[in-house]
Amino acid sequence: MKKYELTNETKEFGTRTLYRIRALRDIPKHEVVAGDLGGWVESESNLSQDGDSWVSDDAYVSGNAWVYGNAHVSGDAIVSGRARVYNDARVYGDAYVTGNARVFGDARVFGDARVYGDAIVTCDARVSGDARVYDNARVYDNVRVCGNAWVSCDACVSGRARVYGNAWVHGDAQATGDAHVYGDAIVSGHAYVTDDARLPSRDSIFTASYVGTENGTLTVTSGVSGLVVTRGCFTGSVDEFLTKSRDVHDEKTHNEYRMLIEVAKSRIPNHVIPNTED
Repeated sequence: MKKYELTNETKEFGTRTLYRIRALRDIPKHEVVAGDLGGWVESESNLSQDGDSWVSDDAYVSGNAWVYGNAHVSGDAIVSGRARVYNDARVYGDAYVTGNARVFGDARVFGDARVYGDAIVTCDARVSGDARVYDNARVYDNVRVCGNAWVSCDACVSGRARVYGNAWVHGDAQATGDAHVYGDAIVSGHAYVTDDARLPSRDSIFTASYVGTENGTLTVTSGVSGLVVTRGCFTGSVDEFLTKSRDVHDEKTHNEYRMLIEVAKSRIPNHVIPNTED
């Protein structure tokens, strides 16, 4: 049995004609009963006839976009292009998901947020406000991206990280753990921000690439307990890092790291940032 049908009520969306849908069976998960009118689709290829997925209110799904599983698109949200929204994901408010973007798991995209390009938002991630996630960016776990924040290029935000304000995470950068990137902070390149790092501004981070015996990237940021140093699989305080460096590296490499740490100290004005609530 089909889950819904297309009605004769139409609406133009650009050059496309959309059709209001009507439920043919109850969908308790979304408080839909048979006979209820839903949102708008261009064709039955936009909303699966299986599962409990639904489009409601004035939400649009068009192009080659597909909503399936138990996903719900509502409010004035738009899903277009070749985007996919599935599992138990929700897109609502005035949110816009397009391109080849994927929103799945228990993810939520709402407010005026935009997810596009080949971006992925999944797990319990939330993207809201005027935030943008695009290009090949990945946002997952319990991440929150909100305000006017942007996550782009090949950046990855995971763990319980928070990106908000006017912050921007891009390039091949990663923000994870309990890191907070906010204000006008920018995390870019191959920077790796983690643990209790707190970046309220652009001068809250120092990176140096092609350093050490592996020609990797050294990242130093302000944090709740002082400077946080990340290099490869190591993350810790300045003292912990220098102690480890002295134990495992030759004198030349250790001195290189020691000098870079001194530069980082001079570049990052506030070494200790108060803890920031969710």
